[in-house]
Amino acid sequence: MSTVPAGPTPDERRWKALAVCLTAGFISLLDTSIVNVALPSMEHGLGASEAAQSWVVSGYALTFGLALVPAGRLGDMHGRRQAFLIGLALFTLASAACGLAPGPSWLVVFRLIQGAAAGMVAPQTSGLIQQMFRGSERAKAFGLLGSVIGVSTAVGPLAGGVLIDAVGTADGWRWVFFVNLPIGVAAFTAGLRLLPRFPVTTDRRETFDLFGVLLLGSGVLALMLPLVQEQQWTGRLKWALLPVAALLLAAFWVWERRQGRRGRAPLVDLELFSLRSFTLGALISLTYFAGFTTVFFVYTLFLQNTVGYSALAAGLTVLPFAAASAVGAAAGGRLVVRHGRRLVVIGLGGVALGLLGVVAAVELVPGPNVGWATALPLLVGGIGSGLTVSPNTTLTLTRVPVHRAGAAGGVLQTGQRVGSAAGIAVVGAVYFAHQAGPGYSVTAIQLGLLTAVGLIMVALVLAIADLRERRTQPEPARAGERVRGGTAEGGAEEPVRPGS
Repeated sequence: MSTVPAGPTPDERRWKALAVCLTAGFISLLDTSIVNVALPSMEHGLGASEAAQSWVVSGYALTFGLALVPAGRLGDMHGRRQAFLIGLALFTLASAACGLAPGPSWLVVFRLIQGAAAGMVAPQTSGLIQQMFRGSERAKAFGLLGSVIGVSTAVGPLAGGVLIDAVGTADGWRWVFFVNLPIGVAAFTAGLRLLPRFPVTTDRRETFDLFGVLLLGSGVLALMLPLVQEQQWTGRLKWALLPVAALLLAAFWVWERRQGRRGRAPLVDLELFSLRSFTLGALISLTYFAGFTTVFFVYTLFLQNTVGYSALAAGLTVLPFAAASAVGAAAGGRLVVRHGRRLVVIGLGGVALGLLGVVAAVELVPGPNVGWATALPLLVGGIGSGLTVSPNTTLTLTRVPVHRAGAAGGVLQTGQRVGSAAGIAVVGAVYFAHQAGPGYSVTAIQLGLLTAVGLIMVALVLAIADLRERRTQPEPARAGERVRGGTAEGGAEEPVRPGS
């Protein structure tokens, strides 16, 4: 396939190439939540212990998060097309291995590989969007990516419930993984034909920062392990890993600064954090995902374990959120060009309002009808989520140079994975601590959801503070925000909205 210039062209294949990226992103993010409703099937059909079930869920999130930044940097250095296709092929093969696993230990091993492959694919998608699109088209593309993020996370329990209901409890869990195979093969085949071969924009003499990878990987591992294993590792000793994580991440920061002073290519260009739009957007993303992803974890547990819903029925209850999130993200991709950070503020407010509505609904309509009662609040929350994820992603990455887009996307998504793990640990701890014996109680789910709302309110405060401060800054100061290496294309860039 012929080489294309580093920038958008009239060739409509770029939209088809985006569809390939979004398809791969969909199945990799779907696997973060689809297995939640399949855990009883794994216990019944495979004899998976509670510890093995925990690692099937948390191990994927762990290796996903560990792979993001190194994979993004490799894509920056050697080409995002190659990195994307290798990651997608590995993900598809690992999915097949998971479905064929002869025992729980093998399933955990293959699941770890699957998570690392997903972490290899994710940063290439945001990097390719940076290369293929500019201006309003880029915002639209990130809007579609936001739709995929919201829908894939929310629809996972429904998809898992449908498969288990259709195949049966004994082997239903296997089809949770087998469903990736036809989609992965089709996306890989289309990717070979449609993904553009952009010339590598980094200096060919740059070397891969292996010591930086070791420091960052160790720091993220020490940070995420006690979070993802919060329920399984009893006692307080696990929290001793958090100061270890802080020391390792501080050492990583010092090492990367040293790399920069020596004129060597760092794993993460710390100059990115001089961009207000990137730093604030990453913080908003981290805190929002801490609240957003935990909702489906505790709510589906509540419906199945205490109200008595089947896996399919529990999945159906979150469908309003998933559908509304897709609509909201598509609209957000168009509106962010005009409204900037204000749109994120509106979206976060909508999510908080929707979740408060769910808290009220489980109190007012207890029992089997609770799923119907929460449909409208979840619809409101879903629209808000769509107006949050894709506009915030657009605003966060809009001024990042293309030759650092993969690493920047990896940093952003690592924050999302860490936020999700931390949120599940905190909200899960609140939920499990307030469960009241054999009869179901609304207290546990209400307190869990209120904790999630509190995390989302932190993101809202950050967005409001940024919006107010930017209104007091002169336009030239805001428009002049730069990072070493130029603007998003290394030259004049059409901003989404200066300083929005």
